[in-house]
Amino acid sequence: MLPYDKRLRERSRKLRENMTVAEEYLWAKIRTDKIKGYRFYRQKPIGIYITDFYCHKAKLVVEIDGSQHCSKQNREYDQARSDFFTSLGIRVIRFSNQDTLSNINAVLEKIKQCLV
Repeated sequence: MLPYDKRLRERSRKLRENMTVAEEYLWAKIRTDKIKGYRFYRQKPIGIYITDFYCHKAKLVVEIDGSQHCSKQNREYDQARSDFFTSLGIRVIRFSNQDTLSNINAVLEKIKQCLV
């Protein structure tokens, strides 16, 4: 079991209830073992962070980033998160909201490539 801060449980639940449009769109495509039989969890706490989507079997985090992730401060924060996940042997892939909404097939293909 991956380590996580138990104080994040409630925040994780709230995030699941209030997903972004892009997150909901991707979730509809990957939920219930729709990609190669791999199960994804949404808004999964790992350590002190909450991931957008996590596949335990593939040790893969999928992040959907809005425009706020473009600032220098947020890019540094995202890098620290990615470094933390990598230290646990977890791969991280990121997509923009725009890519997710306008080119979902390419997003799904990239995720599939990471599931082998």
